[in-house]
Amino acid sequence: MAGVSPLFGRSAAKNPADRVVTLIGKPDCHLCDDARAIVTKVASEVGATVEERDITRDEELFRTYWEQIPVVLIDGEQHDFWRVDERRLRKALGA
Repeated sequence: MAGVSPLFGRSAAKNPADRVVTLIGKPDCHLCDDARAIVTKVASEVGATVEERDITRDEELFRTYWEQIPVVLIDGEQHDFWRVDERRLRKALGA
């Protein structure tokens, strides 16, 4: 079981600089702007990569997330939606 902690049976923590944070939102969305500020701040402090996706330009993202934006994914897995908690994001990134 490579990469698993024998004490806890969970995957070993990843280096924050190896993590990808994806912000899914749309233009003219004040919650998206708030989330962007937090995601950008935390990611820059820990060295994580940030990418943004616009639901108005991707039909599948629109169908999946239109009621939840902004949505934050970490390494492709949903972390948060609507409001992003800075402390929770930092912890999830392993910082």
